[in-house]
Amino acid sequence: MKNIAVIGSGTMGNGIAHVFAQNGFKVALIDIRKEALDKAMLTIAGNLDRMVTKGTITNEIKASTLSNITTFTDMASGVADAGLVVEAATENIEIKLNLFRELDKVCKPETILASNTSSISITKIGSVTGRGDKVIGMHFMNPVPVMKLVEVIRGYSTSDEVTKKVLELSLQLGKTPTEVNDYPGFIANRILMPMINEAIYSLYEGVAGVSEIDTVMRLGMAHPMGPLQLADFIGLDVCLSILRVMHDGFGNPKYAPCPLLVNMVTAGILGKKSGRGFYDYSTGSKELVVASNFQ
Repeated sequence: MKNIAVIGSGTMGNGIAHVFAQNGFKVALIDIRKEALDKAMLTIAGNLDRMVTKGTITNEIKASTLSNITTFTDMASGVADAGLVVEAATENIEIKLNLFRELDKVCKPETILASNTSSISITKIGSVTGRGDKVIGMHFMNPVPVMKLVEVIRGYSTSDEVTKKVLELSLQLGKTPTEVNDYPGFIANRILMPMINEAIYSLYEGVAGVSEIDTVMRLGMAHPMGPLQLADFIGLDVCLSILRVMHDGFGNPKYAPCPLLVNMVTAGILGKKSGRGFYDYSTGSKELVVASNFQ
């Protein structure tokens, strides 16, 4: 279990690789594009530099962390020695199912396969492999190097032994693992996404404006950021995808995504990553500027 492979080098993937490497694990970071891997390594180095500046780590720890990460564009080579593979690819069920089918073929029989999915069924993912007992969810929170929680999701077939190993491994990373069962949205998003959806409905129905909604939740409920700002940070497309998974999985209309959210995603307004969501990020200002034209 000292050799870890991480599939996907985006925001979550590079954060997961960073945390494992900083805690002494040898990490294979895998992506289909070398440019994405190069960008990920620059991101990790930049995050480590900030930690050095703050005095939370030394330059020696930064150097050892970077030396613990090797990048691969060939998945089979990257996972060859892994005791654990953590998949952090796009939140798309077909992409994930295809990845796990392939991982089942190229990984050692004893390798544990984990998904960082925020909502997709671990049971379904495990069902396309021949090792459902060794498939589990490891849902890290963003930003991974900072946030302490790991939501550990047991699929229907996940064994007690594998669950115990992943819980212990999460503790070795300095995280707080929380075990949950495999139902749509798990716990984090089952509670969070309806709140975000209700905030969007409140805007859609003209109950209050963007800054007013977020101010009520920040100052009244002691949330570090309002639900609309948080939705921008997560990605409006990701929020929509998770709500659809829960709506389909439970068949309950209370999880139906707000039409305003659907329209914004359809129009390519995805939050911070696209430069505009409920707030406008195109100016580069640190001050939140409410976007306009919510219809």
